[in-house]
Amino acid sequence: MLKSIEEDADRKRSDIAFHTPDADRPRTRRAILVGKLLLQTLLAGAILYAAYEGMQRLILTKADVPTRQAREVVYTVTTAPVEIRDHAPTLNLYGEIRAARTADLRALVAGEIIRVNPDLEAGATLDAGAELVEIDPFQYRGAVTEARANLTEARAGLVEARGRVATEEGNVERALEQLAFAERDVDRASQLRESGAVTERTVDERSLIVSQRKQAVDQRRNALAVERARVEQQQAAIERLEWRLAQAEKNLSDTVLKAPFDAVVREENAAVGRLVNVNDVIAALYDRDALEVRLTLSDNQYGRILADEGEVIGRPVEVLWYIGGEPVRYDGEIVRVGADVALARGGIDAFASVRVTPDQPALRPGAFVEVRVADRTYPNSARIPEAALYGTDHVYVMVDGRTVRRDVRPVAFDGTHLIVEGDLASGDTLIVTRLDEAGEGVRVAEPKAPSEPEAQTPAAPAASGDASQGTR
Repeated sequence: MLKSIEEDADRKRSDIAFHTPDADRPRTRRAILVGKLLLQTLLAGAILYAAYEGMQRLILTKADVPTRQAREVVYTVTTAPVEIRDHAPTLNLYGEIRAARTADLRALVAGEIIRVNPDLEAGATLDAGAELVEIDPFQYRGAVTEARANLTEARAGLVEARGRVATEEGNVERALEQLAFAERDVDRASQLRESGAVTERTVDERSLIVSQRKQAVDQRRNALAVERARVEQQQAAIERLEWRLAQAEKNLSDTVLKAPFDAVVREENAAVGRLVNVNDVIAALYDRDALEVRLTLSDNQYGRILADEGEVIGRPVEVLWYIGGEPVRYDGEIVRVGADVALARGGIDAFASVRVTPDQPALRPGAFVEVRVADRTYPNSARIPEAALYGTDHVYVMVDGRTVRRDVRPVAFDGTHLIVEGDLASGDTLIVTRLDEAGEGVRVAEPKAPSEPEAQTPAAPAASGDASQGTR
C-alpha cells in the first residue's frame, strides 16, 4: 500500500514536472516532500496506537495468579538465663613488675678477692647466706690476734689492780686498828695523869702517836682510792679492747660477702685477684620472693573502689603474664598506694605484691603484665551480653515463645558484658541473639537438638509490635 502511494506520488510529480514551467519546479518539490513526511508520521502513529490497544487487551484478559496464605515467621535465637545478685565488674589494667627489695652488695673491707662463687652471674639465683666472694683475710686475722692479746693483757692488769685494792683495803683496816689502840692508850694515860701515876709529857707523847696513826689512816685511804681508780681505768681499757676485738672479728667476717636473702643476681663485678676498696659494689641483687606490680587507677576507678569498701589496700588482684601467647596467672594483693597523683600516667599508682608458687615460672622485673582488679560491687544487678541491649534502655526476654520487652539501666561495663539494673528477675530467659528488627510479640525459638526437626529459618526479617531497634 505504501509502495503504491509512493508510485502515484512520483507519477504526479512527473506530470507536474512535464506540464509545469521551470520557475515553479522548486516550490512543487517542497510541497511533495512535506506531504511525504506527513504521511509517514500518520503511519507511525497508527502503528503505535495498534500496539497499545493490543497490550491493553492482553492485560485485561490475563488470568488471576493464585496467592499463598502468609505464615508467621519464627526466629531461631540463642538465650541465656538471668541471675540477679551482687556483681562486680573486672577492671582490666596493665602494669610493670618491680622488685620490692633490692640490694647493692658492697665491700665492707679492703683487700684482694681470693675466691668467687661460680654461681655469681647475672640472672642466677642464690639462697640466703650463700657465700659470694672472699677477700684475703690475712691482715684481719692478725688484727683479731692482736686485739685478743691486748684484751688478755688488760684483763690481767685488772686482776693485778684489784689485788692492790684488796691490799690497800687491808692496810686501811690495820691502820684503823692501830689508831684505835693509840686512842685507848691516850685515854688510859689521861686517867693515870689525874692520879699522878704518869707525867704530862707521857700523855703528850701518846697523843702524838694518835695523830700519827690518823695520818697513816688518811694515807692508806688515799692509796685505796687511787687503786680503785686504777681498777676503773683498767675496766674502761678492757671495754675498749673488747670493742676493738669485736671490730677486728667483724672485719674478719666481712671478708666473706654473703647473700642477705633468697636473691636473683642482677649484675656482678667480681673476679679473683681484683683489689677492692671499702664501699666498692660487688653485686646487685633483688629478692626473688618480694615482687610487686605497679598499676595505675584512674580517678574514677580509685573513687569507686574506695567508696565500695572504704579502703584500696588489701584488695585482691589477678596478674597475667603472657608467655608464648599463653597467660600464666599469679595471685596478688594491693599493699600500698602511691603518695602522689601520677599526673604523667593520668591516675593514682597502686602497688600489689605478687605471690609466685614453686610450680610457676619465675617473674622478672620489667615484665609487662595484665592486672585484673574487682571494681565496685553493684547489688541486685544482672550481667548480660552487650549484644542483648537494644538502644540504651531495654532488652527482650522470651516468654511462651514470644519476645517481651524489659526496661533496664546499664551501670557498668564488664569486658564484653554489661552490668544492668531494672525490670529483670532471676530465671528470666534473656534473648542474646541480635535481631535486626525486634519488638513485642515476635515469635522466637531456641535451636533444636540435632535429633529434633530444625526450626524454620526466616527468609527475611519481620517486625511486630513496636518494631524498635537500638544500637549502642
